[in-house]
Amino acid sequence: MAKTSAQFQCRECASLSPKWSGQCQECKSWNCIDEIPLLASANGAKTNWHGTARPQVMTLSQVPTSETPRFSCQIDELDRVLGGGLVEGSVVLLGGDPGIGKSTILLQCLTLISQQHNALYVTGEESPQQVSLRARRLNLPADSLQLLSSTCVEEIIAQASTTKPAVMVIDSIQTIFSNSLQSAPGSVSQVRESTAMLVRFAKQSNVAIFLVGHVTKEGQLAGPRVLEHMVDTVLYFEGDTSTRYRVIRAVKNRFGAVNELGIFAMTDEGLKPVSNPSAIFLAQHDEPVPGSVVMVSREGTRPFLVEIQALVSECYGGHPRRLSVGLESNRLAMLIAILQRHGGITLYDQDVFINAVGGVRIAETGADLAIILAILSSFRDRPLNQRSLVFGEVGLSGEIRPVANGEERLREASKHGFESAIIAKANMPKRGTFKDLKLIPVSHLADTVDAL
Repeated sequence: MAKTSAQFQCRECASLSPKWSGQCQECKSWNCIDEIPLLASANGAKTNWHGTARPQVMTLSQVPTSETPRFSCQIDELDRVLGGGLVEGSVVLLGGDPGIGKSTILLQCLTLISQQHNALYVTGEESPQQVSLRARRLNLPADSLQLLSSTCVEEIIAQASTTKPAVMVIDSIQTIFSNSLQSAPGSVSQVRESTAMLVRFAKQSNVAIFLVGHVTKEGQLAGPRVLEHMVDTVLYFEGDTSTRYRVIRAVKNRFGAVNELGIFAMTDEGLKPVSNPSAIFLAQHDEPVPGSVVMVSREGTRPFLVEIQALVSECYGGHPRRLSVGLESNRLAMLIAILQRHGGITLYDQDVFINAVGGVRIAETGADLAIILAILSSFRDRPLNQRSLVFGEVGLSGEIRPVANGEERLREASKHGFESAIIAKANMPKRGTFKDLKLIPVSHLADTVDAL
């Protein structure tokens, strides 16, 4: 008879030890020892705990290839983030702050999928009555969705093997535990081993699985970092719970584009897809205001318009503040230094605040020129044209560098009725396809100031 045993491994240096201790003897780190289950056979030899067969070696040309089968989640924006739909046998990890809408969007998705495919919703945090009340409050079709309340991963896999769902949701992975470990649910070892068993079950049975993950106060997924490497897709919910709009961003996707965005609006009937995201990221002003610049950002496979706002005010303390919301703080400090060096604007005694309207987070360098011009507009108290937009990367020597997919950005601006655009000279289209849009090419920061 086989029996289970365990070893203990350090999360920092991966050293093994036969028993648990508070401090690793190799790297001297504290509280980093986790339990690892092993399977001991009758003769005492240690074997792999899942007992898989020995793999066969083959050449790359011998591997059979076929198109990845997908089916729709019945929610357009969620399909976009996933790369065109849900792949059979894939594992998707969805993380976000408490109350931002993780359970809501997955319950909506599964109730719609259950009209065409067999679907199973596994709840470990809420009771079945709470899930049913949410479905009724959102007016969701709940007649064909199967519900299971369990936190034991072996029991969940056994029930899923019987019901054979096409899609399964685990809400949440931090509440799931395995009987092979003695640690408490939510610990590093329990999260890792439970996820490994669910991933193996998904690959063997072609069941698509959604895992709901908790996040820490730093915004990272709770549990071991290897959790993000084990799954196929990692999605993050972004946005403030006090605002109406939510953003789902793909930070890892083996079956689609990375950094793709899905825009949703929270309503009385749950999360609704936003078909025109440019409209929600543009503030409405009756007249031009200083410090407001519109740029075209490109996240994933589509461009959308975002308004960048800046406020420059005199500093009455010893240290001027540099604060950015939705943009990288270190890049803001670099752009202020470029503006002072190559634009002749001294901001050492000014507080600078930058905000991206709508709660969106912009990580691309195409926002550099818009940030500099917004700061310059607020500092001089002179508004820019409301029907003009800007995009371009700014180098340390003050040169304006081109950004990717320039023509797609200009096409998005022309579709929304903009009249002019300040862009990098290298982003000028080779063909005159934008007759209704006046293009102003610039190659240096000094040229941009003169063009204004």
